[in-house]
Amino acid sequence: MTDYYTHPTCTIDEGCIIGNGTKIWHYSHIYNSAKIGNNCILGQNVMIGPNVIIGNNCKIQNNVSIYEGVILEDNVFIGPSVVFTNVLLPRANIEQKNNFLKTYVKNGCTIGANSTIVAGNTLGEYCMIGAGSLVTKNVEKFSMNYGAPAKFMYKVDKFGKKI
Repeated sequence: MTDYYTHPTCTIDEGCIIGNGTKIWHYSHIYNSAKIGNNCILGQNVMIGPNVIIGNNCKIQNNVSIYEGVILEDNVFIGPSVVFTNVLLPRANIEQKNNFLKTYVKNGCTIGANSTIVAGNTLGEYCMIGAGSLVTKNVEKFSMNYGAPAKFMYKVDKFGKKI
């Protein structure tokens, strides 16, 4: 008996660990050996790659792809259609599976809709990334960042309010 919910149309590969109270919705695919914490919500058409780690209480909205190498800590919000990369110089004819970079999304971080997070960066605790942003470097904790490329705009508190 499972202590989490999966919609009948989603696919969960072997070796995944899914925490209590988590809900995984329509047409999502959780690849082998992914770890998803307690009380998470994964929206429609979410792809969680092999060996991805997702903490507790995370909300991942529709049409998000999280590739191997990405680690989400607890209480992370990922807006609709956010994309994470895992290789800096991808080529179709060059095998890169041993070159995946780690991307860390720290506790309480929020990433707005349609943003892209380039591999190898760390997004600090409780930072906010505005919708449609392109994150190409590390992001300070408790900061609002947006644009393409994303730039620091101002400090925020735990609730996202400007300080």
